[in-house]
Amino acid sequence: MEAAFGFFNEIGIIAQLSGMALENAMPEGMTLAQFSVLNHLSRMGEGWTPQRIAQAMQVTKGAMTGTLKHLEGKELVVIVPDESDGRVKRVSISPEGRAMREACIAAVAPLMQEMMQDLDIKNIARTVPVLAAVRAWLDARRN
Repeated sequence: MEAAFGFFNEIGIIAQLSGMALENAMPEGMTLAQFSVLNHLSRMGEGWTPQRIAQAMQVTKGAMTGTLKHLEGKELVVIVPDESDGRVKRVSISPEGRAMREACIAAVAPLMQEMMQDLDIKNIARTVPVLAAVRAWLDARRN
């Protein structure tokens, strides 16, 4: 039990520290939440509803609505009514959003390179399957 607590404690601290470091490295005006949405849409495809994105990000629909409004105001996403049900909105990443995602990735690259120089990257790479398995286990049990 103590090992599991220590494991999740370290993950929580890493999430806080890495989130702040990544956000500080991003282009001015971009937040980690905004980048996360752009990254999600880029990886998972187009046409997600705000509710589905909120569920994927584990935030409230209200919080996601605010994030999407900021992204839409910056022309990084396009929000349109669903073709079959106009009450439902669909979100897609714009070409500018894809470019911003790439700019964010480029902006954090020096931090990643520094980490790879200072830490044993092979050891870190070996942990990825373990972390992916833990993520999948937790994901299957949410809601």
